[in-house]
Amino acid sequence: METITENQKVRTVKKIEKMFGHIDYKNPPELCPVRDVMSVASDQWSVLILLWLGYFPVLRFNKLKKYVYGISNKVLSQRLKVLEADGYIERKAFPEVPIRVEYRLTEFGQSYVEKLLELTEWMHENSPKVMVNREKYGLL
Repeated sequence: METITENQKVRTVKKIEKMFGHIDYKNPPELCPVRDVMSVASDQWSVLILLWLGYFPVLRFNKLKKYVYGISNKVLSQRLKVLEADGYIERKAFPEVPIRVEYRLTEFGQSYVEKLLELTEWMHENSPKVMVNREKYGLL
């Protein structure tokens, strides 16, 4: 009789096979959803930007910079442009002096944040294990 853990492993392997089983490794595809699409929205800054926009319905540039501690103006600007281009967020500029720009999640971005929250909850629960392992390897 298979255990729940064994069933989960089998389901995981089947999902991975479905994703990668058709790939010819001698001639890999030019477009890889994991590398080309997920890499944009899963770097450390984009994750934080998206999570803060999930928490606040609308944020301006300087508020985002305040919440995403440690990010430079240049990197924040670059990440916002890429996230907008990929459809995760929308940017609204108001014809005022000085110009006022607001950022918010799109429906697509909101659906991604919901999945991202599952992962961040898992990371939060398991971070003590990671810290113990890092300590064992002398990385802390």
